[in-house]
Amino acid sequence: MRLTLDAPLDMHLHLREQEMLDLVAPFSAAQFAGGVVMPNLIQPVDTLARLRDYRAAILRACGGASFHPYMTLFFREYSREELIEARGEIIGLKLYPAGITTQSEAGVSDFDRIGPTVALLEELGIPLLVHGETNGFVMDREREFLRVYQWLAETFPRLRIVMEHITTAEAVTLLDRYDNLAATVTLHHLMITLDDVAGGLLQPDLFCKPIAKTPRDRDALRQAVFGGHPRLIFGSDSAPHPRHKKECCGCAAGVFSAPVTLPMLAQLFEEAERLERLADFVSTNGARFYQITPPQKSVELLRTPWRVPELCGAVRPFLAGQTLRWSLDEGSRGRE
Repeated sequence: MRLTLDAPLDMHLHLREQEMLDLVAPFSAAQFAGGVVMPNLIQPVDTLARLRDYRAAILRACGGASFHPYMTLFFREYSREELIEARGEIIGLKLYPAGITTQSEAGVSDFDRIGPTVALLEELGIPLLVHGETNGFVMDREREFLRVYQWLAETFPRLRIVMEHITTAEAVTLLDRYDNLAATVTLHHLMITLDDVAGGLLQPDLFCKPIAKTPRDRDALRQAVFGGHPRLIFGSDSAPHPRHKKECCGCAAGVFSAPVTLPMLAQLFEEAERLERLADFVSTNGARFYQITPPQKSVELLRTPWRVPELCGAVRPFLAGQTLRWSLDEGSRGRE
């Protein structure tokens, strides 16, 4: 059996920099026509010059593969002139609460001050992408942040807002209240709960932010995704870390899912008897909400067993050592 996906998109992707960028970018470039690249590098991507340098590095790392990096700027207070100059080169601004996740120390610490910049985004038609967590109790952080999404959606009704990597049933419910809200959903949050992370021996490669939640939350995500919700968008949040950052005290947060994304998604949708809805989740919904036309690129999957490697360089992939039912067709990889 063969499955062809036209212009699949990963709408939330961490590609890191330098040697790590060179290692991980080809995995995404092989499976997707494009990806929304996160700006939380060691030095945040918060100027147009830095963005251009990073985009050039990504394209070099992709080695000539057909892959469009949709670039984002790290949220700060921007002038109208800065945003007008950047508008044609970015897909949005990415807002992180200060210190909430990897390399987000320069994020927002006072939400009372973001209004003027957000108003400019609404005026100029630039989407706002948000890592939606407070600094409260770890299991409640996303739920507590929903009031910020509600304020944004009501105060800026023409602003396109993306709730990144949602993990709770309440976030799915909020999505239905406001037409200007969309949300990305990861592969790993469709599969795991907190019990998989810490129910037995601690599994550092499953530790991520936002942390995996309850079976009820996971089931709500699955029901909405497999049910074809038009404003749920695939975003892997693939976030690689080398072994010494995972197998240590103070384990880094992030799941490296890039090598397995499309094959495992095909397996999940097939198991749910909703394989016909996969294309909307990974292609149509994101392109429609962001109002983009992705590059023409067809990616083909085969229903042929494939064993996930234990390591990809110095990084352990999600589902390492497991055999998946679907595999990427190496002979037709990323045909334009």
